[in-house]
Amino acid sequence: MPRLELLRLDHASPLLAFEQENRAYFAALIPDRGDDYFAHFDARHSDLLAEQETGTVLFHLLVADDGEVLGRFNLFDVADGSAELGYRVAERAAGKGIASAAVRDMCARAAQEYGLTTLRARTTLDNPASRAVLARTGFTPVGDCTLNDRPGLRYVRDLGDLR
Repeated sequence: MPRLELLRLDHASPLLAFEQENRAYFAALIPDRGDDYFAHFDARHSDLLAEQETGTVLFHLLVADDGEVLGRFNLFDVADGSAELGYRVAERAAGKGIASAAVRDMCARAAQEYGLTTLRARTTLDNPASRAVLARTGFTPVGDCTLNDRPGLRYVRDLGDLR
């Protein structure tokens, strides 16, 4: 059963493999990370770990029993009891309920381990899978936004029922 793990130094190799394997798939939905991201991946990974130490971001990987990374589930702008949730799931794992299960787990973790009371999320209008995941996991649309120069929706999830 896949599990969420807080990002660690030893995740670098499987995370790079995940990003490389799914690069074209992700680029169809969101802007590509660019060649520089891959060329300097180890430095970027170290920077993420240092940023995580500040407590303003919490990076998580969805890891299969064999150690393969199936997704990324991150909390950004952690402050004052709230954070923004962002996620991406491997193409081979999409459409199997894995994202919904991981978002539910992330919500519980945010409430119980990190003491958060509210999560925010955003997705583009042309990403029905992500909108469905957010709806299934208790997020409510609260307004329009622009994300990566594309029209989108903002969502919010009160975590009071998970505390």
